Amino acid sequence: MNKHLKLVREFNETLSFPQAAHGADVHLSDMDIVMHQALLMEEGSTVLKAIKAGEMVQILAGLVNLAYTALGAIAMRGTDVTDQPVTWRHDGFVVSIMRILSEKIHNCTSGSTDDYSEVYCLCVHLTRSFINADFDKALQMIHEGKLSKPVKAPDLSECLYE
Repeated sequence: MNKHLKLVREFNETLSFPQAAHGADVHLSDMDIVMHQALLMEEGSTVLKAIKAGEMVQILAGLVNLAYTALGAIAMRGTDVTDQPVTWRHDGFVVSIMRILSEKIHNCTSGSTDDYSEVYCLCVHLTRSFINADFDKALQMIHEGKLSKPVKAPDLSECLYE
């Protein structure tokens, strides 16, 4: 099982959020797809607003939270992340990031594990190639923040390599 998916499944279990048993491959209901789509769009909007502001730490947090949300849908299905190739290359234009994020989020209206995995894989890729940050460390910090009571927003600046 994907190590990041394990963390999301742990979070869901701790808060008693619904998720299928690992390996079950349950299809999401229309309302579940709508709920996850709304969450993905909200997180995607956060990423784009951070890009507009030029705040690298907020971009990092947005990408990690977007990936976490996509993993949540995969956990709900009971499937595992499927490795998906990412074709985006750093071209110097933020519009290309907006396009690919919007496209990948839109594709999740299918409710397919592959489409949620594409969002996750894209977030990992952008974190490493566009932001030059440690995705693993940032996701772990956000995960720990989500589990803490009260929820505390971690300082992800230490995850940036520059």
